[in-house]
Amino acid sequence: MIDAGKSGRSSPTSSSAIDGADKASLIRALGNANVALLAQDASLAYLWTENAPAKWGADGLVGRTDSEIFPEAVAENLTRLKKDVLSGSGRRHAEIELSNSEGLSWFEIWLDPLRNVEGSIVGIVTTATEITEQRLREQTLRTLLREVSHRSKNLLAIIQSIAAQTGRYAGSIDQFLSRFRGRLQSLSSSQDLVTSSNWRGADLSQLVSGQVARYCAEPSRNLVLSGENPYLNPNAALHVGLALHELAVNSVSYGALSSPEGQVRIEVRPLAHGEMELVWSEPLAKADASLENRRFGTVALERVVPSSLNSSATLSADGGRLLYRLVLPADSFHAD
Repeated sequence: MIDAGKSGRSSPTSSSAIDGADKASLIRALGNANVALLAQDASLAYLWTENAPAKWGADGLVGRTDSEIFPEAVAENLTRLKKDVLSGSGRRHAEIELSNSEGLSWFEIWLDPLRNVEGSIVGIVTTATEITEQRLREQTLRTLLREVSHRSKNLLAIIQSIAAQTGRYAGSIDQFLSRFRGRLQSLSSSQDLVTSSNWRGADLSQLVSGQVARYCAEPSRNLVLSGENPYLNPNAALHVGLALHELAVNSVSYGALSSPEGQVRIEVRPLAHGEMELVWSEPLAKADASLENRRFGTVALERVVPSSLNSSATLSADGGRLLYRLVLPADSFHAD
């Protein structure tokens, strides 16, 4: 047993069972394991310490009591537990939380009786380890799990909306399955980008590449992207990705992408108040019956996507060209 001495030092009157070399090794081991060892007498004044936490005032613990070291609530709890140990009630365990200029810190402590050679309880031995990093990791994990749960619910709501709207405008089960499968693949592609960015989102050029370029015979010729390249937040990335998918599918059926030589232009322009405008423009190869029949693609472009972004959009097919304008609010993308 390490006997009484100055804070951070072993007393020269330590038990002869541990010689100087053994004590030095023990002290190093305590330091390596980030374990503190502290002893108090029956009045709960500190007798000696080894590897005492700096956040407890390591250089000034000897001779002081918990009420002089810790906040009132922490000191009262420790004093109550230590009196239980002094009364012979056995070992006690606790966690304490401290706050200082560096923020919150947590310690796990074990309280054991300190006995003399006759076996009588004459004080308390406290073993303490700092668990701040563990607690912060747990807090971060809980936050992440809440965020995953929130985003999963949002994603399920989007899927439910897509399923309902696709079913409303599908003429048959086969048509529903084909269109619904394509929209789920679109959503999955955008979700992959969001997940790979640690849930930060995706930039527009990535979305265009994932949602539109795969429908092009030769993307470098069929697709012209110009203007700004905003980094969209997760919600905006999913819905803008859906809009691009609907435009691309429509283009393959009725517009520029129905021809290997066709060309789609996508431009992002800055607007007032930090907003941006995404403009899709292409020549039409056929009469756009989907606009007349108001199928889901049109509903998604004019209502679902802008509503999800708290913005506005217009879709027109005049003069042999299809033109889609979507306002991207300032809160839908990350500022530089």
